[in-house]
Amino acid sequence: MSFKPAPWPRKLRSQHWYGGNSRDTIYHRGWLKNQGHPHDLFDGRPVIGILNTWSDLTPCNGHLRELAEKVKNGVWEAGGFPVEVPVFSASENTYRPTAMMYRNIAAMAVEEAMRGQPIDGAVLLVGCDKTTPSLLMGAASTDIPSIVVTGGPMLNGWFRGERIGSGTHLWKFSEAVKAGEMTQEEFLEAEASMSRSSGTCNTMGTASTMASMAEALGMALSGNAAIPAVDSRRRTMAQLTGRRIVQMVKDDLKPSDIMTKQAFENAIRTNAAIGGSTNAVIHLLAIAGRVGLDLTLDDWDRCGRDVPTIVNLMPSGKYLMEEFFYAGGLPVVLKRLGEAGMLHRDALTVSGQTAWEQVKDVTNWNDDVILPAEKALTQSGGIVVLKGNLAPKGAVLKPSAASPHLMVHRGRAVVFADIDDYKAKINDDALDIDETCVMVLKNCGPKGYPGMAEVGNMGLPPKVLKKGITDMVRISDARMSGTAYGTVVLHTAPEAAAGGPLAVVQTGDFIELDVPNRRLHLDISDAELTARLAAWQPAADRPASGYAWLHQAHVEGADTGADLDFLKGCRGSEVGKDSH
Repeated sequence: MSFKPAPWPRKLRSQHWYGGNSRDTIYHRGWLKNQGHPHDLFDGRPVIGILNTWSDLTPCNGHLRELAEKVKNGVWEAGGFPVEVPVFSASENTYRPTAMMYRNIAAMAVEEAMRGQPIDGAVLLVGCDKTTPSLLMGAASTDIPSIVVTGGPMLNGWFRGERIGSGTHLWKFSEAVKAGEMTQEEFLEAEASMSRSSGTCNTMGTASTMASMAEALGMALSGNAAIPAVDSRRRTMAQLTGRRIVQMVKDDLKPSDIMTKQAFENAIRTNAAIGGSTNAVIHLLAIAGRVGLDLTLDDWDRCGRDVPTIVNLMPSGKYLMEEFFYAGGLPVVLKRLGEAGMLHRDALTVSGQTAWEQVKDVTNWNDDVILPAEKALTQSGGIVVLKGNLAPKGAVLKPSAASPHLMVHRGRAVVFADIDDYKAKINDDALDIDETCVMVLKNCGPKGYPGMAEVGNMGLPPKVLKKGITDMVRISDARMSGTAYGTVVLHTAPEAAAGGPLAVVQTGDFIELDVPNRRLHLDISDAELTARLAAWQPAADRPASGYAWLHQAHVEGADTGADLDFLKGCRGSEVGKDSH
């Protein structure tokens, strides 16, 4: 840690709007006074933007207005001036074709909201899957002092005496209905018990994973990730975060000071230890790109390969986020990594302390939830990066959610041209498929779907499920919900829609998956592969206008974070010219 706080007091960027007695500053200041703010609030104290992703159509974030009030209290207490700013909220639950399609435009909107308004520091009030990375991306681009506070996970679901995990049991019960093991009426009954409080998914899905990534990066206060949404300590965390951002502005402690290469390596190892979502790969790559860091898929494989998965949570394990919090939450995991020599202990955090200083004295209160290393769910829990002639730029697999007997497998490909083709064929008993086959889904990547939807964990055909088979090897250029499970190869790059080898796989080809050797191979000759790629033609239907056109024209591949190509590595919070 080599950060040196800036001198205080000094002139802050908000004073370009509010300081002095010129016509322009009176214009800016006078309008804001119509909200009843007294004159002395414009005396040069830090103006804190509370960037709130609340929306009625983002149910995970439906309680964030209440948390915003607690953040405001903290800002006032520390001598700051809080202003709540609504920002783009990309809801995983409602956005079509997929929330991922809108992560980048949300990041753009956040960046411009911060850059173009009189904000000295920002509290990123997030929760739902894409809201956390999009706000971190925007904050990284502006490099204004920023801190994350998440809305927290919902309470455990319960159905007939069984823990119900958000998403995880949706997939499980849906397959059970297709297999004839559960009635539709029972499925509907279970629905009512899945989401019984405010908050994000209660599994280690993408929302909880990204909350953990924010904490592991050092961008949230210690302990933030796991506090349940309805626990009073979540509101306390929000208020403490409001206090802290004021001091961060005074010190000029910026995202670029915290989100270093060491911080990202800490986050990668943390993701392995918690059994985190594969979506963390694509989001951390995008955030690092905004910071200007060279983070690659190889870093994911290098840093995560030897980290055991010690958090016993669905979809990899059996517990939920409530139990994780009661056991001690992410600080316990970080302490365990530090003790094992797998943590950059001196990485700086938003608290002003190092990663190790924050966690060295915490206690694990339940070693069945946060396991000893020798009892880990898997000894090599990191995201596996596969390469080969089918994925020259890489593909990923989550070993803690996969079936050990399928980690080395060779099978006949059954190909679906896109998600509509899959839906049209999968329930047909005439489909020539069995459990030894490899299901291949094309055209669901960043350009292909478009937006890269969470359809990679394709449901198995009913005739296979009825045999009692619950997993098969599945390969696609799509993503998978962090709540899902299975031996699923994702993010295959280059994607099919960009002319990657996945585009030319044919039903009947044989594919080899070799996880220990990080290999994904299409068993055809180099000459045949070259001929097929030469004959491939891109789809003719492309968006003609709007954000869909912008996305299609500029989105990069999954292997570099699927950000827009013109938004990477451009930091700065310069104030623009005043037009008044």
